[in-house]
Amino acid sequence: MTGGPLAGIRVLEAGHILAGPYATMLLADLGAEVIKIEPPSGDLSRQVSDAYFASINRNKRSLCLDLTTADGRRRLGELVAGSHALLVNLKPSVIHRLGLTYESLRRWNERIVCVAITGYGLDAGDEPAFDYVVQAATGVAALTGDPAGPPTLPGYSAADNSAGLAAALGLLAQIVSGRGGQVEVTLRDVMLSQLNYRASAYLNEGTEPRRLPSGAHSFYVPAQLFATAEGHLALFVTHDGFWKSFAAEAGIDGFETMAERVARRDEVLEVVSGVLATDTAKSWEARLRPLGVPASAVRTLPEALAATPEAIVHAGDFRLVGSPVRIAGYEPEHRPPPRLGEYA
Repeated sequence: MTGGPLAGIRVLEAGHILAGPYATMLLADLGAEVIKIEPPSGDLSRQVSDAYFASINRNKRSLCLDLTTADGRRRLGELVAGSHALLVNLKPSVIHRLGLTYESLRRWNERIVCVAITGYGLDAGDEPAFDYVVQAATGVAALTGDPAGPPTLPGYSAADNSAGLAAALGLLAQIVSGRGGQVEVTLRDVMLSQLNYRASAYLNEGTEPRRLPSGAHSFYVPAQLFATAEGHLALFVTHDGFWKSFAAEAGIDGFETMAERVARRDEVLEVVSGVLATDTAKSWEARLRPLGVPASAVRTLPEALAATPEAIVHAGDFRLVGSPVRIAGYEPEHRPPPRLGEYA
C-alpha cells in the first residue's frame, strides 16, 4: 500500500488544544490531508510547549486565516469547496459566529461534512467544558479513587482524547455515507457513553454505582489492584477459567464460581491479598502471564515506554507515541508538526 487508506481525503481543522487536533492527527496518520486553520496568533497549544503541540499535530499543514474577516471567510469557503470535511472544537457561539456549521458552508459544497466537538452541544450555550470539569460533571470523578478518600481524576485527559476518537469516527461515517451534513460530538455524551455498563445497571436495575477499594470492578472478583511484596499488581479475573488457573498457581482452594466470588467478595479479597503479598508484582506477572491469567505489574509511563519501543515514532526532531491504528501493508509517514502558517 503506497498511500494510506485515507489518501485523497482532505480534512480542514479549526480549533485549539486537544480534542479536535487529536482527532485530525489520527486521520492524518492514516493518509488524510489535514489542513490546520489557525488564527494569526496560532493554536493555543503552541503556547504550552513544543512537545505538547507536536503530540497532537504531526502530519498536518498549517494555514493562517483570520475568520473574523470577510476575506478569511471567503478563503475558508474556497477550501471547503475542495474538501471532504471540516472539524472544529470551539465554543458554540464562536462556531456559529464564524459560520463553521454545515448550514453556513453547504453553499460552497453540499457534501461537506462538518463535525463540531463541544462540551454540551452546539445549541447548549458556552458553559465551560474543559476535560476535568466534564469528568466531574458526568460521574467519572465520583467513581474514581478510594472510597475512604475524596473523588479523583485520571492522570491524563480522558474526556478530550475520547471525544477526539468519537469525532474521527463520526466524520468518517458521514463521509462514507456520501452525504454532507452536521455531526455533533459532545464531551459530556462521550463520557456518559463510556460509563456504559455502570449506567445500564443503574437505569435498568437501580444499582447505584459506588467506589470500591483499589479500583475494584463492580461485577468481577477479584479484579483490582493488589499490594505485593514489592509494587502493585493489577489482577483481572473475569471468568472461572481464569480463576482456576490463578488459584492453582497461588495455592488457593474454593470460590470456584463467579457467583460465589461475588457473594463472598471480602473473603476472596482477603485470601488473594494475603497470597499476593508473598511475592513481588513483577514476579507474579511472570508467573501468571504464561497461564493466560490477565495480570500486570503497575508501571510508570517511562517504564511502559521503555518496554514498548515499537510504539514510538520519529517526526522530525520529536519522538512521539504513534497511531494506535495499524493497517496491514501501510507504514505511515511521520512529518513534524507544521510551523505556523507554513501552508499557503
